[in-house]
Amino acid sequence: MAERKSSYAEFWPYYLQEHGKSNTRFLHFIGTGGAIIFFFNFLLNTHWLSLIVAVVCGYFFAWVGHFFVERNRPATFTHPVWSLISDFRMFFLWLGRGLDQELERAGVTAVDDGGEDTAQEG
Repeated sequence: MAERKSSYAEFWPYYLQEHGKSNTRFLHFIGTGGAIIFFFNFLLNTHWLSLIVAVVCGYFFAWVGHFFVERNRPATFTHPVWSLISDFRMFFLWLGRGLDQELERAGVTAVDDGGEDTAQEG
């Protein structure tokens, strides 16, 4: 079980390290993007199924990334609110092209092993 972090400032680098592989981040991007689309569909059309699909979409893709790509336990289980905030923060940083700087600050560096990234603690 992951150790609980005492502040969001401490959690954010840990969150990024738990998303060290680019395929994990890509799956999060798909899931978060899908969740946003379905959530706005719910707001515009009040189709309750869209709200359910938004939640399932967001978690499904993220958890596939953690369990099958990253092979770690999602931070949602220990820090649900901070994890949700961080999912959206990572999504919008990626869109704004600021994610690489945050990954570097957190010690996540690219490794030439077939195009995957890994987290280096330091």
